[in-house]
Amino acid sequence: MQFRCAVLDDFQDVATTFGDWSALGDRVEVVTFTEHFAGEDALVAALADFDCVVTLRERVPFPASLLDRLPRLKLLIASGMRNSSIDYAAARANGVTVCGTQSSSTPPVELTWALLLGLARGVVQENNALREGGPWQSTVGADLYGRTLGLLGLGKIGALVARVGLAFGMEVTAWSQNLTKERADEVGVSLAPSKEELLASSDFVSVHLKLSDRTRGLLGAAELALLQPTAYLINTSRAAIVDQDALLSALHEGRIAGAGLDVFDVEPLPAGHPMRTAPRLLATPHLGYVSRANYERYYGQAVEDVQAYLDGDPVRVLG
Repeated sequence: MQFRCAVLDDFQDVATTFGDWSALGDRVEVVTFTEHFAGEDALVAALADFDCVVTLRERVPFPASLLDRLPRLKLLIASGMRNSSIDYAAARANGVTVCGTQSSSTPPVELTWALLLGLARGVVQENNALREGGPWQSTVGADLYGRTLGLLGLGKIGALVARVGLAFGMEVTAWSQNLTKERADEVGVSLAPSKEELLASSDFVSVHLKLSDRTRGLLGAAELALLQPTAYLINTSRAAIVDQDALLSALHEGRIAGAGLDVFDVEPLPAGHPMRTAPRLLATPHLGYVSRANYERYYGQAVEDVQAYLDGDPVRVLG
């Protein structure tokens, strides 16, 4: 029986372009799905006849309840080398090997700055006005030079964001539960005394934390109330770190100048989701990892993962 491989959430229909699946010859049949499957029943119906599934990031959870219903599944490939949406114990119990791929930190850094600059200079509003015959100059841009950039998290991505801020001449400060002065000094930024002080003193706040029990809901209504009315919030990390209802209220009431989001509580966003029409919001459909170089890694190494598994020597095994 031919080994069948399903590629999920190939929204742009490019998975077979960025990976050389021909290297697998006629041993593998590859089927890509350009639409998202919402719900476990839909996933079971779509994936029941596949031996392998390639999934992007953490968009599709693979809990025990789903893995138990996919008896033919033998190989699960996730982009990146960390995925909190997969139940690894259940995968082992069901005889499923889980493999990953490399992932670059630079695309989300670049998107963070695209959102921040787009907000600061009113790029979308001014572009729309220019194209639609609207007013010539309707916004007054927010400066970056000399302003304070507050970073929640100073890991790989946060450190790269910090260096760009320093290049713009910004004062950069950072905070997280485990951040030390030594790490802050290493990156060349100041360590904020507390989360609250960082929020109150920053002109731009950018989130670069992993989602965990400690960070879930880290920014709620009380924390957002500390932001200055001229401040901007950027989140390209995980939606659940920021209370979505509290953020929507702050945007609608004009208590902050704006927000830039690339992550949401439900993805893809339903047509009627309030984030689609929120004021003062610049939003992108989770594009942080979506770049040519990353897709070449994801799908190119997915092919390698399949080939290694079929050869009996799996690589980049997770969990």
